[in-house]
Amino acid sequence: MNKSDVAAVLRVDTPAAPVVGQALPHESAHLHVAGAAPYTDDLPELAGTLHAALGLSPIGHGVIEALDLAAVRAMPGVVDVFTARDLPGANDCGPLLHDDPILAGEPGDTLRYLGQPVFAVVAHTRDAARRAAALARQVVKARALPPILTAEAAHALQQYVLPPMHLQRGEPAAVIAAAPHRLRVNFDVGGQEQFYLEGQISYAVPVEDGGLTLYCSTQHPSEMQHHVAQVLRRPAHAVQVECRRMGGGFGGKESQSALFACVAAVAAVRTRAPVKLRIDRDDDFLITGRRHPFHFEAEVGFDDHGRLLGAQATMLSNAGHSADLSGPVMTRALCHFDNAYWLPHVAVHGVSTKTNTQSNTAFRGFGGPQGAIAIEYLIDSVARSLGRDALDVRRANLYGLASNNVTPYGQVVDDNCLHDLLDELEASSDYRVRRAAIDAFNAGSVVLKKGLALTPAKFGISFNVTHLNQAGALVHVYTDGSVLVNHGGTEMGQGLNTKVAQVVAHELGLPLQAVRCSATDTAKVANTSATAASTGSDLNGKAAQHAARQVRERLAAFCAAKWGGSAADVAFGGGCVHFAGQALPFAEVVQRAYLARVQLWSDGFYATPGLHWDKATLQGRPFHYFAYGAAVSEVLLDTLTGEWRLLRADVLHDAGKSLNPAIDIGQIEGAFIQGMGWLTMEEIVWHPADGSPKAGLLLTHAPSTYKIPTANDCPADFRVRLFDRANVHESIHRSKAVGEPPLLLAFSVFFALRDAVSAAGGHRVDPPLSAPATPEALLRAITAVQAASP
Repeated sequence: MNKSDVAAVLRVDTPAAPVVGQALPHESAHLHVAGAAPYTDDLPELAGTLHAALGLSPIGHGVIEALDLAAVRAMPGVVDVFTARDLPGANDCGPLLHDDPILAGEPGDTLRYLGQPVFAVVAHTRDAARRAAALARQVVKARALPPILTAEAAHALQQYVLPPMHLQRGEPAAVIAAAPHRLRVNFDVGGQEQFYLEGQISYAVPVEDGGLTLYCSTQHPSEMQHHVAQVLRRPAHAVQVECRRMGGGFGGKESQSALFACVAAVAAVRTRAPVKLRIDRDDDFLITGRRHPFHFEAEVGFDDHGRLLGAQATMLSNAGHSADLSGPVMTRALCHFDNAYWLPHVAVHGVSTKTNTQSNTAFRGFGGPQGAIAIEYLIDSVARSLGRDALDVRRANLYGLASNNVTPYGQVVDDNCLHDLLDELEASSDYRVRRAAIDAFNAGSVVLKKGLALTPAKFGISFNVTHLNQAGALVHVYTDGSVLVNHGGTEMGQGLNTKVAQVVAHELGLPLQAVRCSATDTAKVANTSATAASTGSDLNGKAAQHAARQVRERLAAFCAAKWGGSAADVAFGGGCVHFAGQALPFAEVVQRAYLARVQLWSDGFYATPGLHWDKATLQGRPFHYFAYGAAVSEVLLDTLTGEWRLLRADVLHDAGKSLNPAIDIGQIEGAFIQGMGWLTMEEIVWHPADGSPKAGLLLTHAPSTYKIPTANDCPADFRVRLFDRANVHESIHRSKAVGEPPLLLAFSVFFALRDAVSAAGGHRVDPPLSAPATPEALLRAITAVQAASP
């Protein structure tokens, strides 16, 4: 690009509308569609690059008796083989507790799950490394023990990764006992594989003086830096982690990219060569964890109108073999049990069980969806028991505006827009008319049944751990007027870099094409938090705004000093700087400021205000604000086969004053369909603990056996709109997060299916339906409903 081309990029011929709030394309969209957006595996391999693979435990639980790796070392192309005893530093990659080994160990140590890495192989080619690692089935000799695979089985044995948690307000047991009506439910929601398109990968490159550069597909570069430094026994400044983009993350690359980063780093140091570790999809399934499956036992007391007087629930999560992030996941589940509802007397108990499965981890929603679906299930059953429309019962229990507006954990719900949002969605979706039409259809249809449900969502935005709510950024303005931004967030397709660039462009009055975001890099912004908890734009957008604002203020002061007037009157917009009755192109002002030795770069920092949390009492203000939404779903169910279709979905979501409506609507659509997949089709199955060699094997470990939604599963009539109301709390341009909250809107699909199953019995029996509501599960529920119907 020559000088005139650069000028054309930066020039704005007419005053432009603010960049923030515009529906602009993703900053890498043109690269995505052309196949020109490089991911970690696309980076050119340096000369001498070696490849690593992992030898995995062949049994679900047992004790290593012998580990003879001579045959592995003798395989063609193998350069090195190492085990836990060869690690220079700590054999641990647990994000919170030191309970998660990188490699399983040595003879006498326990194998925790089928697929646990036991040793690493380094070879000249990826194929050679994988072939050698596959010998694990022969060289790992172990005494098998019975694997524990379910939360209920682990709970019965009191096997936990963490002590149980308890959140209580009032006297729910006494209130339930005295209530006019009481109801109990037991049900399950399954786990969910992140199924990111780009699998786990790390590429470690030794650099001078004992340093290491790591290119890693991760949501948390700073944590990868910490773990790699720890296993290498080197200071953090010796490890640089870079991530330009990920091909999806969904929480699966928040903590669990650490194992692969550590193995690649150790291999690179041992061989003194660049080493790439890229696992295939089957091994990714077998090694890494996913969304926590939950088992619920719950009880409510309620009045004739369906108002909940008391509620109590026990939540059992299957944490897997180690704690990973199960503690924060359970905390968020407990804090979202209320969802959108005032619960005057409530007790919720969270138990994170220890099983012989992969260590479950973060997934979009981070426990919030599991907690919130429990209360929705109860309300759905309460409505059916009273013969009332579930929407009316939901409305009767909503948080109030001036009273009945304090959560069980003590935070005031002071930004509640759900009443207005529900009014708007109920009217725009023709809910009442369609409800009557569906009742008429079901009355005349024996085999096909329709279901309808409207469900709300309230989702807290911030990390539950207060200190994580901070971010940093760098903004560099070059003498040609172009701007480079670096921040601590990671881009995984969600549009974070686009939004941050919009914020900076807006602050400096530039067109978006004048601003570019560079790769996330621990050598640029240090001590970053994970890009998670839907905080990416809130935190990094604010930090980048802070940095850009400092540069702008310096330029304004320069203009006032040079041309007169007040710095406060200098305005930036349309690619120009306006002052003292004149306007100069931004690039010209920058060039003159540079000659006057004005600093043209700045760092920025942001820490979310007003947060506090007592993890011992589970009380405080863990969230900066709440995001709200609601959805209406209509389904058609074949009661003979269990097959079904989503006919129509109406979604209204609260994104505050959206930074980019196009990106936000895309996120809402994707979250809704992903949530629908979790609740209806994505079933995780293990080989039972039957004493066979396959006991504990994850059977759904590939696209051939694990099914996610496709374009064909989207409803033909899919109506997604943004609720037009600014965030009442100070946030980046009064916007709200959209990463996780819309996933809860898929509850409407599950409860529409439950409504259709209920219709098969004339709405006289509460359907015993758990998630995922696969055709088999739906048929079982239909059979139970019809058998129990009078």
